[in-house]
Amino acid sequence: MKVLVDLCVVPLGVGVSVSSYIAACEKVLTEAGLKIALHSYGTNIEGEWDEVFAAIKRCHEVVHGMGAPRITTTIKLGTRTDRNQSMEDKIRSVREKL
Repeated sequence: MKVLVDLCVVPLGVGVSVSSYIAACEKVLTEAGLKIALHSYGTNIEGEWDEVFAAIKRCHEVVHGMGAPRITTTIKLGTRTDRNQSMEDKIRSVREKL
């Protein structure tokens, strides 16, 4: 099943700058072959359910491996069965109405 996910991974106990941890997670998502779009407070991900969630698990493993003792993650997701829809389709639909 195809899924669109908005992912926000926040390592805790590592200080105020977390960009190196986020960069490591972005590499995991890219290496997984997923379609991603980084934004200021997270990353949008498009892909098959099992592949997306395996990559999210891998992000946690990598960030913990970098020394983060704790991680809090927020995930918003959507699935559709009536038609295929990409991240770009959703954005285009709103922009057409502006």
